[in-house]
Amino acid sequence: MSESAGTVAIIEDDPGIRDLVAKLLQRERYDVSAHGGSATLLAMGNLERIDCLILDLMLPGEDGLDICRTLRAHWPRLPILIVTAKDDPVDRIVGLELGADDYLAKPFNSRELLARVRSIIRRTRDIAAIPAGGIGENFQFNGWLLRVAPRDLLDPAGNPVTLTTGEFDLLNALVQNAQRILSREFLIDWTRGGLAAPTDRVIDVQIGRLRRKLGDDPREPALIRTVRGDGYLFAPSVKRC
Repeated sequence: MSESAGTVAIIEDDPGIRDLVAKLLQRERYDVSAHGGSATLLAMGNLERIDCLILDLMLPGEDGLDICRTLRAHWPRLPILIVTAKDDPVDRIVGLELGADDYLAKPFNSRELLARVRSIIRRTRDIAAIPAGGIGENFQFNGWLLRVAPRDLLDPAGNPVTLTTGEFDLLNALVQNAQRILSREFLIDWTRGGLAAPTDRVIDVQIGRLRRKLGDDPREPALIRTVRGDGYLFAPSVKRC
């Protein structure tokens, strides 16, 4: 029997789309649990074992954004791919603000769905596979400590600050390229494998979330600076440790 490519959960109310996506993922060797709403997913428990959740925001009787908010509160590191109506950019941005790692607009191409799922799972596993305690795997800046192996961030007082998969990837890219102007194209390629257009709002939204978690004033940011027309620059000196 071939090795599983990962565990994916689906919340989608349309049984036709739900079955189609489940069969598509199963053909690619993913273990799939498909749900018409959040209740059966939450009843499973042990959501830490899920490598990626595909969450439809348009659910009858439920608000997909509320589901995203609940999941983030209890399972902050659960990778979430939200699926939204193509003409609904507001929900898309709000979903990202709540901590979703990526989004895909309906109607979507099956190859693009697979590419985004693979990208999310690969990034998470690449981080988890790094052995703890190695040299150069931690980064210090302005009293903060970003630890790559456990995928966490400690504030200057030593308190943990939880990051989503996408936020960790983005901060990791910034600290490893400190004091360099990084274009959105570069950051998209680093964090999402190039699976987005340069106009994609995911990077901008996640930059905003990172600033809030780092206590970086968005009006006059001292850590993550916006370079108008060029991208972003991580200003502090960074020390590998």
